[in-house]
Amino acid sequence: MTVFRLTSLIAAALLATGATAYAQSLSPQQKAFRDIYQQLIEINTTDSVGDTTQAAQAMAARLRAAGFSVADMQIIVPPGGPKKGNLVARLKGSGAKKPLLLLAHLDVVEAKREDWERDPFKLIEENGYFYARGAADDKAMAAAFVANMIRMKQEGFVPNRDILLVLTADEEIIPSKFSGIEYLLKNHRDLIDAALALNEGGTGLIDKNGRYLYHGMQAGEKVFQTYRLEVTNPGGHSARPSKDNAIYHLADGLSRLARFDFPFKLNAVTRSYFERTSQLETGPIAADMKALTRDPPDQEAITRLTAIPMYGSIMRTTCVATMLDAGHATNALPQRARAVVNCRILPGESVDEVQRTLVRVLANDKIKIAPDGQAVLSPVPPLTPEIMKPIEQISAQLWPGVPVIPTMSAGATDARFLNNAGIPTYGISGMFRDADCSGVHGLNERIRVKSLYECHEFLYRLTKGLSS
Repeated sequence: MTVFRLTSLIAAALLATGATAYAQSLSPQQKAFRDIYQQLIEINTTDSVGDTTQAAQAMAARLRAAGFSVADMQIIVPPGGPKKGNLVARLKGSGAKKPLLLLAHLDVVEAKREDWERDPFKLIEENGYFYARGAADDKAMAAAFVANMIRMKQEGFVPNRDILLVLTADEEIIPSKFSGIEYLLKNHRDLIDAALALNEGGTGLIDKNGRYLYHGMQAGEKVFQTYRLEVTNPGGHSARPSKDNAIYHLADGLSRLARFDFPFKLNAVTRSYFERTSQLETGPIAADMKALTRDPPDQEAITRLTAIPMYGSIMRTTCVATMLDAGHATNALPQRARAVVNCRILPGESVDEVQRTLVRVLANDKIKIAPDGQAVLSPVPPLTPEIMKPIEQISAQLWPGVPVIPTMSAGATDARFLNNAGIPTYGISGMFRDADCSGVHGLNERIRVKSLYECHEFLYRLTKGLSS
């Protein structure tokens, strides 16, 4: 089905009789995909009460029913984590090339029913959107990969390389002793070794009028490192206060951090992002994007764009206070004050130097700083013709005139582990989201119905394009 026919069917259905008519317009492949998507959504995979092993087993059953043998699949559960299972499945190819890895995570961020307008663990189709926890992050991509593996198997498609489906646990938990991708790399590298990987992280952007602005492809991400800050003090009676107060020391240091900016820096991906996006923006923002890519960059333009979080976050390393804990009684001086500072470090910058910078900025030797976990470096994967050409060609087929723009994620995905292990990993999904990020990690997460089916088709074509 071409994108033009798909789009017309969607539009006609929504304008005519709503969701029921739309469901009747789906192709057999789309119906099968929607069933898989709904099943995944309605299996709770939160850290608190969820079970990714159950989700992995459900997807394995789907693959077996489609003709995958038991030998083609493994459900891998780490010791001590019975509900933290992962699935690795293989569509065997000719072996002419090293495998292609399709990566998605099964776990989702917590969601409380009392906070949501709808049940977060029931797939709700309403007003042209699917609503649910994981609707976009990341069960849309996981379901699309499963559906496409089944579709290719049923077609008798023999790729020129094995295609590996890898569905993991605990991507959303940082750090986690049950991180699926870390466990697989450490203990089952042979099962997931690949020439390159496709992952979440790259999404398209839709403006408020429903216009597709660009199709983003993530190439690299900032390095995640958290620090724990602590000030201790003998304390005492609150009736006899002292300026030597653990809370004051910590608060003063955090206040200095709030006013500090790490240096501005662009790499090849972020420079390309601002150069290309400046052609889509208008007015002062477009002018500022052009100004910061000049040599030398315009400092006032940098200041203005820094104030916009989605731009400022990719121009420099950032460190921000995220948690506080202090005191032990209302009528006692605090004996301890703690804070958590989360840093997102530009690729190629020194993690150790960031910690030294924190020490200088906090400027108080009473504040002890300790890293929480060890940062995983995330080299930027190369933008080679092998990956860029099929992405650009298929994007042009589905969304004529919508440019593909490389992006660097300010967040963290499982790509950092694969990139660090020498498997170049690219975030590309064919999903287009609203400018507000569609509630990802927040309340009432959603994805446009139209965009979900486009994601399904795009990933099918891209997977075949990279393996034939």
